Amino acid sequence: QVQLVASGGGLVQPGGSLRLSCAASGSIFSFYIMGWYRQAPGKQREWVARITTDGSTNYADSVKGRFTISRDNAKNTVYLQMNSLKPEDTAVYSCKAGLGSSASWGQGTQVTVSS
Repeated sequence: QVQLVASGGGLVQPGGSLRLSCAASGSIFSFYIMGWYRQAPGKQREWVARITTDGSTNYADSVKGRFTISRDNAKNTVYLQMNSLKPEDTAVYSCKAGLGSSASWGQGTQVTVSS
């Protein structure tokens, strides 16, 4: 099973940018579909973005055009570049490796968008 460590969160003003990283270890990273999810206070966790093993990407409508997911298999890391951030993007962001009941989750990193 893969272990995941997310980092890169912080406080940013509306319109600003952040890049989140999720470093993987313990298994063959390139074999996994990787995803980012987020959970805002009082809300259910929602899917944000996904990247497949061949680099194909998908995004939630709420972040499409503003966020970019990428992966570096040599570094066992998946990234989430977040631009044009809005207050409603405030949440704990978590990364996920794999699908279904066998998926692995990393700990979250807090992103706060506020002036």
